[in-house]
Amino acid sequence: MDTRPDLSVVVPAYNEVDNLAPLFAELRTALEATGRTWELVLIDDGSTDGTAQAMQAEAARDPRVVALLLEKNAGQSAALAAGLSRARGEVVVTLDADLQNDPADLPRVLAALEHADVVSGIRTDRQDTWVRLVSSRIANTVRRNVLGDPVTDIGCSFKAYRREVLVGLPMFVGVHRFLPALCVFRGARFAEVKLSHRARRHGVSKYGVGNRLWRGIADLIGVQWLKTRLVKYRIRGDR
Repeated sequence: MDTRPDLSVVVPAYNEVDNLAPLFAELRTALEATGRTWELVLIDDGSTDGTAQAMQAEAARDPRVVALLLEKNAGQSAALAAGLSRARGEVVVTLDADLQNDPADLPRVLAALEHADVVSGIRTDRQDTWVRLVSSRIANTVRRNVLGDPVTDIGCSFKAYRREVLVGLPMFVGVHRFLPALCVFRGARFAEVKLSHRARRHGVSKYGVGNRLWRGIADLIGVQWLKTRLVKYRIRGDR
């Protein structure tokens, strides 16, 4: 008997223990409201603050919750790749664990996916420092000019994918920023939706201007090369 859920929500986290209890409560409310079968895939990226234990406790309470614990801190791309490899849903949604993404926006994301293969959120009224806002705007502008992709806000982690568009995508350090663009380069239908953005309640951001700038430049060069090497095809009769 096939027990594949309709929807998988993949949430990587690193040292976010204080955000997890409210995140789980809000996600559960949003998921139940969809009327779909679902699973929640949680990935601990080698945390040192009890995040892993909180995830394991949630998984023990609900068989629809899966907790994946990485042996050591491997970075957001690795954590996301691990979660995507375990996600079984026909639709895969990703979001951060820091509660700046609002799970209540899930219906809007899923509605946009009805006429697309990939949906990427656009954070409105962003609750970030001016330094992060300016650096994000510059990075998005440079990336779009170099790659020619349509993604407005690559830093918004609230995204949704039809399962088939993720199959066979290469995984590399920095891939979490470029997944929608890679899907589009292979012919996926793309849509965006404006989402709310909240101030961080607990913990601190794991990214700053410094550790994004140089990595971002290196990633951009790599993805520009990869864009020319991606295999792109459609089978006759498919959507």
